[in-house]
Amino acid sequence: MDLDELRSLLARHARPDMTTDIDGVLVSKVEQPDPPSPSMSGTVLALIAQGAKRIALGDRVYEYRAGQYLVASVDMPITGHFTEASPERPAMGFGLILHPATVAELLLQAAPGDLPPGGGTPSGMAVSDAPDALVDAVVRLLRLLDRPRDVAVLAPLIKREILWRLVTGEQGAVVRQLGLADSNLTHVARAVRWIRDHYTQSFRVEDVAQLSGMSVSAFYRNFQAVTAMSPIQFQKQIRLQEARLLLATHPHDVTGVGYRVGYDSPSQFSREYRRQFGAPPSEDAARLRGSTPHTAPALV
Repeated sequence: MDLDELRSLLARHARPDMTTDIDGVLVSKVEQPDPPSPSMSGTVLALIAQGAKRIALGDRVYEYRAGQYLVASVDMPITGHFTEASPERPAMGFGLILHPATVAELLLQAAPGDLPPGGGTPSGMAVSDAPDALVDAVVRLLRLLDRPRDVAVLAPLIKREILWRLVTGEQGAVVRQLGLADSNLTHVARAVRWIRDHYTQSFRVEDVAQLSGMSVSAFYRNFQAVTAMSPIQFQKQIRLQEARLLLATHPHDVTGVGYRVGYDSPSQFSREYRRQFGAPPSEDAARLRGSTPHTAPALV
């Protein structure tokens, strides 16, 4: 496993916004451990080349370090931070955005028997050791950043190879469900999108289950399996994360922010906010003033 070259490529091409000149490819370099912060996971492959990161999803905790990768097949509210990073040994990682249509196309072209069988509803997030073939493909993809003329032709081919390594690998069931139109994960993802788009509204679980095409019991069971949260807990996480973003620009309107994200009771908003972020909204807003919200997936 050639992590040395991977680290060299990541260090050379890291930008503050994590983007690269290859569409959907992200690189990160962090020089000090950061406090846990909430964000959305994105649907992404994240491979750590140096350092370590810890992610909390509901009541589950995922840790991954150099030579390991994490995949997220649903965009979920998480809390995460780098636990090992320093100016001398910065944490460095590679990310690749995963698109359902690309996964679906790859699965359709696979020959019968090429894909291992899957069973049950996998979690929307999983960690594994990175096989040599996956690391090799990532290194070859990042080498293209030094050869811009080759990007348009070769990058799609290598990204496809990386995706194939994922769908046929140890966590293949997690990634394959992303591209299956009738998978349980796809039904849950439909509910996740609806809750995110309507997070300020109260809802009945029965109605969202119907939207997802599942019975209430099957929906609740599969939603919990994928997200490690109940639908109501998921909505609360979204509300509180949106409130925190709003408070960064409206630090003196705590009550108004609470109402805007769907809370009818200022006291309940303040209580749940403090439980989530460790400080009341007004105090946390003072800390957030001047900070810039993250827009890239937080797993990388």
